[in-house]
Amino acid sequence: MARLLADLTPLRVSPAYRRLWIGNSLSAVGTQLTLVAVSLEVFHLTGSSLAVGMLGAFALVPLVVAGLYGGAVADHVDRRKLALASSSVLWLTAVLIAAQAWLGLENVWVLYVLVAVHSGASGINQPTRGAIIPALVGLKLLPAANALNMMTFSVAMMVGPLFAGVLVAQVGYAWTYSVDVVTFLAALYAVWRLPSLPPQRQDGEEAAGTRRRVGWGSVVEGFRFLGSRPNLRMTFIADIVAMATAFPRALLPAIGAVVLGGGEAAVGILLAAMALGAFLTGLFSGPLTRIVRHGAAVYWAIVAWGLSVAGFGVVVYLAARAGASGGEPQHYLWAAAACLALAGCADSVSSVFRNTILQSATPDHLRGRLQGVFIVVVAGGPRVGEMLTGSAAELLTEPVTLMAGGVLCVLGVSALMRWQPGFLKYDSRRPVP
Repeated sequence: MARLLADLTPLRVSPAYRRLWIGNSLSAVGTQLTLVAVSLEVFHLTGSSLAVGMLGAFALVPLVVAGLYGGAVADHVDRRKLALASSSVLWLTAVLIAAQAWLGLENVWVLYVLVAVHSGASGINQPTRGAIIPALVGLKLLPAANALNMMTFSVAMMVGPLFAGVLVAQVGYAWTYSVDVVTFLAALYAVWRLPSLPPQRQDGEEAAGTRRRVGWGSVVEGFRFLGSRPNLRMTFIADIVAMATAFPRALLPAIGAVVLGGGEAAVGILLAAMALGAFLTGLFSGPLTRIVRHGAAVYWAIVAWGLSVAGFGVVVYLAARAGASGGEPQHYLWAAAACLALAGCADSVSSVFRNTILQSATPDHLRGRLQGVFIVVVAGGPRVGEMLTGSAAELLTEPVTLMAGGVLCVLGVSALMRWQPGFLKYDSRRPVP
């Protein structure tokens, strides 16, 4: 049984990583509390779903810009200092969000601006932390460390929205935001305790020589490197195919409330099911650490994602038929949730190995930039998927969109492997970018 559970070796051998993981675990829940509570407060102030949707626009643009540029900065400065500075901005933004609630400002534009600042700081903080992990645990323990990080993220995605709704209803927005202010101090302390982490110099550069100027040319340099490294490039392309063809989140409100007839509770169950699948993957990630064919693992994980989404579409189709014939479509809720849990599990496996390939096969002096691209793809891919699946459902139906998207995902990623067969042979013992 112990061989099935998450490998805790990174927590045992690296005190710095252990502090960072604990701090991130606490702060991730607080951050999710804030993000969900902000959307609830915006709806409370405006009564408009469009106004709530605008939060995504205010968050995405700074995240993309800061993620790309912040990754370049992380390749030229002490990563500990950059992580500490961006973490401080995140904490101060949480303080200001709580302060506006305590003061009763009730101004939606204040929330928009603060969310944009928070997202921009996160765009710098996330790639910097991603570039730090290999230095703390070593390349051999990266799969285990990434699985532990994924488990933290999935727990936050499950617990944060649930607690946010309860806390807002019971104690109000101000106290809910204040939880984030307090829990984020753990992450801030963990970053403060990190050792100095200057990026390793590229061959031919002086160890303490002249500092290169950071600019968009550095970002272009990272993209140029990515374009010439097929295995690294494939980690991004494969994920974009998976998200663009078969990301079901935009359809869940209609499926849960209308097709399954379970209202908002059914939507919550479906959303929680994906996060539960990711959590279980992290909890039982022991076997993942013994896999060395990381490219093949990514491929089969994305195939499983596509098949799970297609299976979800079949269940929704059966539920729709049952409802049309006077049956009980609610009986299909748990089968639908099981399909989404499998999808969440597959997506988590793909993410663990894609990130591990990126961290281990990228030279240290470029690691921050490619982590920035990773953050942008992870954030932007689902947004593209929501737009495409939502548009397709207007022309087709939700079940047909899901089934077709799942099949397209499998066919698309299989076509990628035929185009770049070397990715299937990627071996973590000999990481070739």
